[in-house]
Amino acid sequence: MAHEGVRIHPTAEVSEQAEIGEGTSIWHQAQVREGAQIGRGCIVGKGSYIDAGVALGDHVKVQNYVSIYHGVTLEDGVFCGPHCVFTNDKRPRAINPDGSLKAADDWELSRTRVKRGAAIGANAVIVCGVTVGAWAMVGSGAVVSRDVPDHGLVWGNPARLRGFVCACGAQLEATQDGEQDEETALLRCPTCGDVVRVNKTDWEKIT
Repeated sequence: MAHEGVRIHPTAEVSEQAEIGEGTSIWHQAQVREGAQIGRGCIVGKGSYIDAGVALGDHVKVQNYVSIYHGVTLEDGVFCGPHCVFTNDKRPRAINPDGSLKAADDWELSRTRVKRGAAIGANAVIVCGVTVGAWAMVGSGAVVSRDVPDHGLVWGNPARLRGFVCACGAQLEATQDGEQDEETALLRCPTCGDVVRVNKTDWEKIT
């Protein structure tokens, strides 16, 4: 069901059993499967695939040719760069040991969540079963196989924690006095001045 103000390009294939929020745009040759839930004000780019049961929050941007498979939830304001991929099976096979084609009941779904405001770079692969924290940033081409903390900056294959970023996107720095307690460290954004508290153990890994 599509709400008021939804724009669906004539070449897109959108199931009538999908829920599409007000003001969302779905562009050329995108496919949205049954049971998918897409929030308000989202953009689904050309050639993207939104699988059955996928949930997108409000104001999510899905760039061209992104693949989001069953078991994935993207919270409000998530950005997905071109060609990034979300998987959902940790042990994928086409057939069972007896040679029969795998059916829906022959594999175990691994769920993935990307929290509010996080950004996934172009061509990144998000291996299933992880959580990408709020306002985290995943570099282009990264292969993410473990959880990313809130505000975490990761890149590489496998992706590793390289720093922390502000909600505005700038890399966070230690406060002048290096304020911290037993569990957290206080970081400041040199661009907007916001202060963010992060896990001290994570911060010490990169300092």
